[in-house]
Amino acid sequence: MKAIAVTPGKPGSAHLADLPAPEVGEVPNGRGALVRVLRVGVDGTDKEINAAEYGAAPPGYNFLVIGHEGFGRVEAVGPNVTELKPGDYVVATVRRPGSSIYDVIGTNDMTTDDTYFERGINLRHGFLTEYYVDDAEFIVKVPRGLKEVGVLLEPMTVVEKGIHQAYEIQRRLKVWRPKKAAVMGAGTIGLLATLVLRLRGLDVTTFGLSRKPYLNSDLIEAIGARYESTADLPIIEAAKSHGPFDIIFEATGYSPVVFDSMQALGKNGALVLSSVTGGDRKIEVPADRINLEFVLGNKVMVGTVNANREYFEMGARDMAQAEAEYPGWLKRLLTHPVKGLENYKELFEKLTTAKGAIKVFCEVAEL
Repeated sequence: MKAIAVTPGKPGSAHLADLPAPEVGEVPNGRGALVRVLRVGVDGTDKEINAAEYGAAPPGYNFLVIGHEGFGRVEAVGPNVTELKPGDYVVATVRRPGSSIYDVIGTNDMTTDDTYFERGINLRHGFLTEYYVDDAEFIVKVPRGLKEVGVLLEPMTVVEKGIHQAYEIQRRLKVWRPKKAAVMGAGTIGLLATLVLRLRGLDVTTFGLSRKPYLNSDLIEAIGARYESTADLPIIEAAKSHGPFDIIFEATGYSPVVFDSMQALGKNGALVLSSVTGGDRKIEVPADRINLEFVLGNKVMVGTVNANREYFEMGARDMAQAEAEYPGWLKRLLTHPVKGLENYKELFEKLTTAKGAIKVFCEVAEL
């Protein structure tokens, strides 16, 4: 069985590996499900793993099969699986349980363990392969009507988790009814955050570097949101004309934007951070003013990464609603397909250099 893998610790080591085909019986207690992989999205995480910035092989292997944004079809199930059947379209969650109390209760995305297990990222093989088998507990059914866009579900869950947690935190206010939102960044996550916030009825302003018109700004405006280029309108100035923002979702990958966002946040507002940033960038900020406004304005800030089953199910529901309200919108995000696992070099080339790419993905098999 073919798979795209890397050798952890060796930059630029992406290659085609060979694995034995998995079987349903590998999962204990008759709870296994065998899945035929159909499509797998790739993102900055896969690029960084191939650059040897992080990632570790599973025990017994000297390579790691990458790919954490999988979409597939069930081929067979164990005798104790009742929630799935052959023919179902599915997406598997990424994080697997460790030993903390959060892992035990099913919120393994909140683990406090130093060692964590993520398919395609750390100590567990991913989905850029022909088949995988997993416990049905970690496999989420996707409505058949979403099969063309199901590969977007995993990135959608990062958005779902962040926005849901903002609402959960603000239950402390009893009557929190956000009306205006800002999204920082117009990439895949920023576009999906714009969508989710629009589905919740908020007035949304999404910021990007590029001046419109281009595909991303067209997509934002197609669902009734507002697009602004930071080259023309700084974030803090935008808060005066389009805010105050009750919720801000930051998805730029550029940490200085976080501090601008803190200053653009309205009273009783929630700032959600989704960017994973490396390096040691330093900037000068008006620390006293930011601190004062957060304290006196009852503002909060929360980070979101990875997701558990709850957010995958939430994402599937919102994607179904999006298909009903904005038919064809999600499919427009799938800009750069690559056919076949053997074309892994093309996959990484498009991920790195393709202009106008929103979602690069591998077509492993026919839908």
